[in-house]
Amino acid sequence: METSRKHPSRPIGGVGTVLIRDGKILMIQRAAEPDKGLWSIPGGLIENGETAEEAAIREVYEETGIKVDKVEFVDAVTKVIWDEENNVLYHFAIFDYKTTSFKGEAQAQDDALNAKWVKFEDVPKYPMPYTLKELFRFMNIGKWD
Repeated sequence: METSRKHPSRPIGGVGTVLIRDGKILMIQRAAEPDKGLWSIPGGLIENGETAEEAAIREVYEETGIKVDKVEFVDAVTKVIWDEENNVLYHFAIFDYKTTSFKGEAQAQDDALNAKWVKFEDVPKYPMPYTLKELFRFMNIGKWD
């Protein structure tokens, strides 16, 4: 039985991957909810039978066309978004990874409106989900207030 993204009956497993190259990270602009229009890292849902690492590698390719060789676990976060009636609208358990081992040039694909390499110090200038701000602080990427 598949769990709906909106108003799920339980948390949904997801992944995100920070791609690092020459003091920059790859950021994408989300085309779909949640976080439509915000900047993020390539990521998405874990499919049935897939490991989190496999999902991270697949999602990077689907959203950017970049082929990742391997990923390294960084952190896990919980993302809960509530609706107007104080019911759970979205609930994700997200495993975040990083990598410097990849090939290809980034082009926005799948549910990404845009993809661009951003200098570490410029990362805080982009509107992004709170969970991503926490991840970047944890990784010491960008200067935060």
